[in-house]
Amino acid sequence: MDVNGNPIMAGEAMRAAGEKRGIAVVGGAGSGKTSLIAKAVGKHPALQPSEDALMPVVEITVPNPATVKSVGFEILKKTGYPELANRRTAWEIWNDVRTRFRLLGTRVLVIDEAHDLFPRKSKSEAYDILRTLKSLMQGNGSVVVVLCGIESLTDSISFDYQVQRRFAKFELPPVTTAADSKLIWGMIGKFCDRANLDRPKQTDLIDRLAHAGRYRLGICIEQIISAIEIALMRGDTQLDIQHFADAFFQQEGCEVDRNIFLSPRWSSIDLG
Repeated sequence: MDVNGNPIMAGEAMRAAGEKRGIAVVGGAGSGKTSLIAKAVGKHPALQPSEDALMPVVEITVPNPATVKSVGFEILKKTGYPELANRRTAWEIWNDVRTRFRLLGTRVLVIDEAHDLFPRKSKSEAYDILRTLKSLMQGNGSVVVVLCGIESLTDSISFDYQVQRRFAKFELPPVTTAADSKLIWGMIGKFCDRANLDRPKQTDLIDRLAHAGRYRLGICIEQIISAIEIALMRGDTQLDIQHFADAFFQQEGCEVDRNIFLSPRWSSIDLG
């Protein structure tokens, strides 16, 4: 909360001399980091559109190829800015970005697949990108930059201390049955209730599901939903492990002895 009791963001709470901080959310593919960020910014009371902030959050996915100019173009496109000529300089593009953020009341920039900002780039090229992002968190119209990517993102933003210190880092841990079985059973139960299905029996389903989902929460959730869809299409009234086995087969195209939900030696199956 600020001095008037209004909600603020963590990136603003840490600011000094007009400087905002960024957040790097790191996790393996399918860990659920993108959905987590979308839910967080979508529900934050300080990030709701208003007359003073028409677009408080701008979200982009890193374009291909990822350059300082192409990322700037992508941000401007997301803000509804007219298409620009490629002959414009990077400085002009990012100056327009800052102007758009001020006009729209933008407070947060979310960059998904941020690890793709640094694909085999030289140190100087990576530094140019990091320096540009750092400038967005400084001065009039500064924003909180949220980077979302896989594990290599941590190394990419860590070689420069001036950038590194501006980002709080959050790494999504892998799913473990010891710590997360109650959570996953709870999700299965809620999804079944919404689909008007009886819940599955509590056997070793969660252990198999965690392994099949490569111990990443997002993939586990996708497999739960796929299994429920199969049950509904068949007109079944209870979710069971066969629905998960069929969903896994659709995803992986594996033989029966390599189907984690059917094999008695499922824990030894290497999913690569």
